[in-house]
Amino acid sequence: MESGSSSVDSSLAFKLLVSCPTGLSSSQVSVFFDEAYDRIPHPDIKLESSIAEVWDRKLQQNTSLFNGKKFRYAGHILRSETVGSKQESHVFLHLGLTDYRTFVGTNLSPLWENFLVPSEDDSIQCQHTSSPLGNGAVVETSTKRILVLKRSNNVGEFPGYFVFPGGHPEPQEVGITYHDKDSVDSHLLNRKVAQEMFNSIIREVVEEIGLPEKSLCDPVFIGVSQRKLNVRPTAFFFIKCTLQSKEIQELYCGAQDGFESTQFYAVSRDDLENMAKKMPGCHQGGFSLYKLMVEALKDC
Repeated sequence: MESGSSSVDSSLAFKLLVSCPTGLSSSQVSVFFDEAYDRIPHPDIKLESSIAEVWDRKLQQNTSLFNGKKFRYAGHILRSETVGSKQESHVFLHLGLTDYRTFVGTNLSPLWENFLVPSEDDSIQCQHTSSPLGNGAVVETSTKRILVLKRSNNVGEFPGYFVFPGGHPEPQEVGITYHDKDSVDSHLLNRKVAQEMFNSIIREVVEEIGLPEKSLCDPVFIGVSQRKLNVRPTAFFFIKCTLQSKEIQELYCGAQDGFESTQFYAVSRDDLENMAKKMPGCHQGGFSLYKLMVEALKDC
């Protein structure tokens, strides 16, 4: 497992914050959820007030926007632990709480770079941004094809681009609307949030492609990619599907969230190499994490 400091290439559209080439099961991924990992307001009052201004303009353009809560990515800890007679990797994700309004007003703002702090440490550099943690899945069919979607022209981010299925882990799914240290068992809550990381990516694949949940194997966590544009972080998972491409194509036509995409593809790894060039940076990073996993498995 590697941290992002050794995975940066200035020519790329992404940065790998965490790389877990062998893949981690849910028992190997933990979460520290705490208000200490929330966004720090920017000391420039004018810049801080621009968050509300940007959001209000977006609302005027699209009255259906909803200011939902999101988990904020604030860093991670990597550890190697002894389990029985072997060494096993474990990642601890540092998560705070943010919302869609602040995401639009910081990461997606035309002034987004002004919110950054000059630092090689990502948690310091992005301390004034919302940085909600997205998720994405590299889904492999029974015939070793990879599932890719083409985003609708009506979506807010990167319309018309190729993407892996995904979305966000949702605080509301584990009953979080604010930080409540007084009446909540923090250890239990951390376990629930960690499980939501895995539950949410299954939900996204089921809703966006129409796959039955029983056709999906347990996801494995392969890392976190950050899009350099807007410093957008996304956790990626690898999931095997027991169905063939033709069966999946038929199911996609009835997908619950089919409006978010216009086309479905089941492609070879070689074809994916070309399609990845037309993906948002964080999804290009997801493809890079997948390739690292494939290489690691060759050596096993």
